[in-house]
Amino acid sequence: MSSPVPMPYPESPGTVRFTTDGVPATRRRAYWREALAMTFGSVDMAVPDEVRSGTIRVAALGRVQAVTVESDPQTARRTRSLIASSDNEDFVVVKLLSRGGARVEQDSRDSAVHPGQLFVYDMARPIRLSLPEPFLTRSLVLPRSVLGLGESDVSRITASPLGSDTALGGLLVPFLSRLVDTAEACPEPVGELITRNVVDLLTVLADEQRGADTTDSPSGVRVLMTRIRAHIDANLGDPDMSPATIARAHHISVRYLHKLFESEDITVSRWIQRRRLEECRRALSRRSAANVTVAGIAHRWGFSSPSHFSRVFRDVYGVTPAGWRALNTSAREVPADREEPLPQRAA
Repeated sequence: MSSPVPMPYPESPGTVRFTTDGVPATRRRAYWREALAMTFGSVDMAVPDEVRSGTIRVAALGRVQAVTVESDPQTARRTRSLIASSDNEDFVVVKLLSRGGARVEQDSRDSAVHPGQLFVYDMARPIRLSLPEPFLTRSLVLPRSVLGLGESDVSRITASPLGSDTALGGLLVPFLSRLVDTAEACPEPVGELITRNVVDLLTVLADEQRGADTTDSPSGVRVLMTRIRAHIDANLGDPDMSPATIARAHHISVRYLHKLFESEDITVSRWIQRRRLEECRRALSRRSAANVTVAGIAHRWGFSSPSHFSRVFRDVYGVTPAGWRALNTSAREVPADREEPLPQRAA
């Protein structure tokens, strides 16, 4: 492995960006190989002699890392010798191919992956991942202990692409894409919750591959809750959303909907309000929304009464919406030429 090379400054707390921009051409290939290895673990990385451009963004979601990679073609192999020499915790990677093509080989499977499909691979077993054209990927890097699946269960789902045309892929693809894109701005409790939903869906996938009936299983219930939360998030701006409309959209009774949320120790209405407040708080923190009134932001996220919004916002966050905006829109500027040492492995 090449010697450590300088890395750019963190973009924000918990977020690091690796980029070839500004790296001399003679050092770019070594820089990129090192950045990839530090992000995903020790691999035998083949990259072109001339790496024109590459960017990796890593955001922490507790013990999980949300990673975006945009780069020129490359091939990565993790061999048995590399696995044996690694003293890091085992990691499982859930990767969405957003642009370009790929081929993944693991557990006797050799699969072509197309844009819009996601796949899983296990860093504890040999793997070959080829990306023969410029690509964009979004990934979650999960410690095996977070995933909660044994080696045999993981082996059932590796290198098996899922697209949005499948039932689980239709949930996982947009979920993972949104989670990775918003990870750096995602409040920690929300990020952990969404990550847990992704893990639950992977558990159901492993159950299905094992041939288990998930209809009444705990994992099946978790999938239903994931669908319901995704529906709520997609309709936060609708002031008429209610337990009745949510139950009707999922072909369940309102009583059963309330029962599902009892296990979360929160009511359906309180969950909706909390998610709306979180989105309003995020919008109020953005300088790009400085010209939007507080009432406009409240309306955008489903609050029909500005006075009610101000009251509940103050009750939850201890400050008025205007006060929160004043405290959080003066973003800290960081000099463009600042550099930091290469951090420890991102995952």
